[in-house]
Amino acid sequence: MIKWLNRPADYAAVWQAMQAFTEARTPATADEIWLCEHGPVYTLGQAGKPEHVLNPHDIPVVRTDRGGQVTYHGPGQVVAYALIDLRRAGIYVKEYVAFLEDAVIATLAGYGIQACRKPGAPGVYVPVPSADGELAKIAALGIKIRSGCAYHGVALNVDMDLAPFLGINPCGYENLATTDMASCGVAASLRDVGESLASRIARIAARDAGAA
Repeated sequence: MIKWLNRPADYAAVWQAMQAFTEARTPATADEIWLCEHGPVYTLGQAGKPEHVLNPHDIPVVRTDRGGQVTYHGPGQVVAYALIDLRRAGIYVKEYVAFLEDAVIATLAGYGIQACRKPGAPGVYVPVPSADGELAKIAALGIKIRSGCAYHGVALNVDMDLAPFLGINPCGYENLATTDMASCGVAASLRDVGESLASRIARIAARDAGAA
């Protein structure tokens, strides 16, 4: 099931709701994908280093239980929280991470944006115009697995103020460039992009039902 949360969605409240959903689910519980747009917030992963938060100004910093370092959520970014029983789907964590990246890459391809992975740096990247070989991050991911079930997910930059990324080392990488779909020349609604991304992520939830 795919559902939109009220916007802007409070990060802490959504995180607590994901934990509660995962704790209460049974082997028969249907998987869900929650789509939302957060107000400005920095989130620091479970093993994230505080020194990667350089200058938060008045943006709150939340220590969370997902993997990864620090990232920024804000208006103009669609976040897809995938609440999926990986054990039931018969998929391992590394394969799941690759699947989420593939879902983002396919979504961007649908809008004419060529995206890729970056070795050793989870997430999805696009080439920087006029910069030989340089890549800019357009989507970040972080997940948590509890009792074989995943929560958290992936954040895709659609059309946002990118300045807050300058207040951190995005995902723990100094001077990592970030971008969004608008900067790639694509005008698209947050809702349409979210629906496209969620429909691709949802395919993994159908694997145990025999779907491709």
